[in-house]
This record gives sequence, structure tokens and C-alpha cells, in this order.
Amino acid sequence: MIKKVLQLAVFAIIFIAVTAYQELGMLADNGEQLAPYFSLPTLENEQKQISLSELAGQQTVVYFFAPWCSICKFSMPNLDKLHEQQKLNAVAIALDYDSKEAVEAFTQDLDLSMPVLMGNHQIAANFKVKAYPTYYVIDENLKITERSVGYSTELGLRARL
Repeated sequence: MIKKVLQLAVFAIIFIAVTAYQELGMLADNGEQLAPYFSLPTLENEQKQISLSELAGQQTVVYFFAPWCSICKFSMPNLDKLHEQQKLNAVAIALDYDSKEAVEAFTQDLDLSMPVLMGNHQIAANFKVKAYPTYYVIDENLKITERSVGYSTELGLRARL
């Protein structure tokens, strides 16, 4: 019994250490730092832009992905389900893509309901995105309250909201 408890404790310590390492260099999530400004075209209509200021007044998940990212392919539906069923405001921002068509194919395959924006290197740098998926939870005042890198379950996302 003691051996199992020790194994569980070691696993928990390793998990916490890996998570902390992955989040090194990300923007602070202390509720004091404003999210970097953006105004990006939507995937559906390049003439339509969505800006950070339009997200004010509601908690929002800003989710950064790449169309070649296999973890994103499994994680995004969890966020999209919360967006659709729980009316959680969410915006996905495509980064590190070869073409608009690659992003379209990726998102169509997942049948996403949340808006998808076409990001760029400057947005990735401003949000300090170094791996995919990366997401930030932004409060109604556009301040960062949570952050994470990697796969997130629906339950994991709910816990951060």
C-alpha cells in the first residue's frame, strides 16, 4: 500500500514539474496582465476581422493551433463542445500553416462551430506560443486568468474556467 502511495506521489510530482516546464515563458496568468491586442481575419471571410476588443465583457478561451498538430486534432473538439453546448466563448487561431486550404481542411474535418482566425508570426510572438496547442483564458476585462499547453480534456478545460 505504501509503495502505491509513493508511486502516485512521484507521478504527481513529475506531472506538476512537466506542466510547469511547459508553461515557462508563457504570459502571466495572474489576472493582472492584459492579453496582447489582435485583429485577425476569419477563415470563412478574410474581409471580416475579429479583434481582442470584441471579446470584452465575456470570459473567452483563445486557442492556438497548427493544422499539422495531431494533439490539436484530439483536443479542439473538447473545446468546441464547450463552445457549442455550454455557450463558452472560444476563438481558435491558426498558426504555423502552409496555406489557408490546409487550415480549412483541418477545421472542416473536425466540424468546428467556434470561429477560426488566421494568425501570423507576430501573434505567436505576442502570445509567446512555442508549442501546440496553447491556450489562454481571458476574463471579461481582457486579462489572462489561465494558460496551458498540450492536450486538454473537456473536464480539464472546465476546471480552468
